Amino acid sequence: QVQLVESGGRLVQTGDSLKLSCTLAGDTFSSYALGWFRQAPGKERTLVAAIDRRGESRHYTSAVLGRFFIDRDNAKSTTILEMNSLTTEDTAVYYCAAGSADLSWTINYFSSDYTYWGQGTQVTVSS
Repeated sequence: QVQLVESGGRLVQTGDSLKLSCTLAGDTFSSYALGWFRQAPGKERTLVAAIDRRGESRHYTSAVLGRFFIDRDNAKSTTILEMNSLTTEDTAVYYCAAGSADLSWTINYFSSDYTYWGQGTQVTVSS
């Protein structure tokens, strides 16, 4: 049984930095393309960043481009999301997700591409 466990969410102030981590257990980590999503109150869950199986190709939504960084360590079965220059607009529950990818360079862009999800970690940015 595949499980994803996120950590790192907390209350921070505008302009602060924060790093989220997510560990996968129960399967071969390098088999999966990974993504970080977020869901703010009253809004849909949307993709924030994604990374391919190799850790070489990355995608970011425009709202976080230049501020957030996604990475993975296949040896440690861990993905991280480094978030900088946080604003109140970044307040949300953040989820990591894993999805199958036949090709090592595949980026999964849609929620439906992901099979496994973490429980979510709350990030609150106060002004």
